[in-house]
Amino acid sequence: MAILRLLSGSLEITAALFMLRLNQVDKALVINSTLALVGPTILITTTAIGLTGMAQQLSWGKMGWVACGVACLLIGILKK
Repeated sequence: MAILRLLSGSLEITAALFMLRLNQVDKALVINSTLALVGPTILITTTAIGLTGMAQQLSWGKMGWVACGVACLLIGILKK
């Protein structure tokens, strides 16, 4: 999970440096739009890894609550 988060952070910093280097709003918007796809993907992947690691320690009811929380996060992020 930590490696995925480090990779995600590195992508964010690299994208910001590209935006500064290109110095054009239209190209920066394209880079930013690409990052909008990366963020939720990393969120889902790290959450899935964490849940599979804890699956034997959690009851089905608690897993349901976690799934509802993740769904609420995704709805809040992706809904306009």
